Amino acid sequence: MTETSTITGATTMWELIERRAAISGDHPMLFDSAGRSLTFGEFATAVERCAAGLLELGVDEGTRVSWQLPSTFEAIIASSALARLGAVQNPIIHLYKEREVGFALAQTGSVLLLVPGTWRGIDFVEIANRAKEQSGSTATVIDLSQGLPDGDPAILPPAPIVPPGAEAPVRWIYYTSGSTAEPKGVQHTDQTLIAGGWGLAKALDMSPSDVGSIAFPFAHIAGPDYLVTMLSLGFPAVLLEAFVPTDAIEVFNRHGVTMVGGSTAFYVAYLTEQRKQPGDSIFPTLRLMSGGGAAKPPNLHAEVRDEIGGRGVVHGYGMTEVPMIANGSPHDSDEQLANTDGRPVEGATVRIVALDGSVAEAGKEGEIRVKGPMVFKGYTNPDLDREAFDDEGWFRTGDLGIMREDGHVSITGRLKDVIVRKGENISAKEIEDLLSTHAKVAEVAVIGLPDPERGEMVCAVVLPAAGDPLSFEEMVAFCREAGLMTQKIPERLELRDDFPRAGTGKVVKKDLRQLYGG
Repeated sequence: MTETSTITGATTMWELIERRAAISGDHPMLFDSAGRSLTFGEFATAVERCAAGLLELGVDEGTRVSWQLPSTFEAIIASSALARLGAVQNPIIHLYKEREVGFALAQTGSVLLLVPGTWRGIDFVEIANRAKEQSGSTATVIDLSQGLPDGDPAILPPAPIVPPGAEAPVRWIYYTSGSTAEPKGVQHTDQTLIAGGWGLAKALDMSPSDVGSIAFPFAHIAGPDYLVTMLSLGFPAVLLEAFVPTDAIEVFNRHGVTMVGGSTAFYVAYLTEQRKQPGDSIFPTLRLMSGGGAAKPPNLHAEVRDEIGGRGVVHGYGMTEVPMIANGSPHDSDEQLANTDGRPVEGATVRIVALDGSVAEAGKEGEIRVKGPMVFKGYTNPDLDREAFDDEGWFRTGDLGIMREDGHVSITGRLKDVIVRKGENISAKEIEDLLSTHAKVAEVAVIGLPDPERGEMVCAVVLPAAGDPLSFEEMVAFCREAGLMTQKIPERLELRDDFPRAGTGKVVKKDLRQLYGG
């Protein structure tokens, strides 16, 4: 049996960790900017010790645990320890505030919430307690600032397994903003995440000689996605707690990183730094830049290739519900890398459905729908599943695109009213519902406008109520006081006397985007 077949035969995250440790125990797995490192073997040991500590806190198979942690060794160890026990974990991005945290705690029914104490000047214990108060959650808050739970691995029960032919249980719940006002709970199994990660690894032609990077929040769906690639191929990655371009460049070069990226905002940030020292690559060991989560202007590929080096930008397409749908390959042509998001990854089948319900021909626009082992197992609110899947079981992404003759997918727009800012989905309706409660707002429409750094920026278009008009400063203060996540607070305010409307009276947001988006 080959190493690859041994690894890809794993059906749980813990199996992947255990098998990689057995094969590559002495090989490096993680580096961070503080100079710490872990081998695959050391990582597996740390995971089991943390799992034993969590077991003593009452966590067992099926126990629901939320965690809101920055991208540190401790976050990856804690998440993997929960996977070792077979707990149902709910990763929460560290940018979220009490509004989002409280909703997740209440809907998941988590009994524990793991937080980092005070990190980068933010008191996460305070956020957690306010979230509990607002939501009525009874979760116990565990402050990990003094270290991870620790115990003797000898007390651990056997790791849960998935018998051949059996349906894998839900082990992960992610929350994503969409076309609904409330966040949607996305349910995944270990197997769906493993399938997504393997698809990415194959598309990017990853190998043990690579050195990867995690500059995005590990609590994002891309976190376990990327972890799977590392465990599957046996290469290390450099982990950043927070993304600061100059810091990233220094630590990545310290370890000879070959793959960097995250999203369009990251590509732009690296190009900005490169242009401060033209002719001297900021990443001399770069093989490629990769990422997803936001639209990629076609010119970025050539700019990265010509100015920084490597193969350029090898962009991909996925979402919380389906971590990997399509991805470019370093073996694609420059035209394909510049203008598409690659072919469907291994295991994914993509169909383009025209607005009349027919399957679109190659080159014709329609909604992107997908099937495959990486597709999630439905929402925590099953009522949402009826609209999410069509009658044949295809997941409706809500994105518009075309399937080219060469088999590559190009995204052309979105059906859903979602703003994608730096790779994060933001519900326009959620912000509209909040701003509409302000005394100075008669009506509001929230739209996403193109932005070269963010992908999209959030813009609130307001019809003022009688009296003094709403100021930008008042709007921001109102959102902050309501506990809205900073990334959701509009970065632009436009005041109008009227809205463009359809015959039914509905605001035509397309016209607003054209008006204010240039």
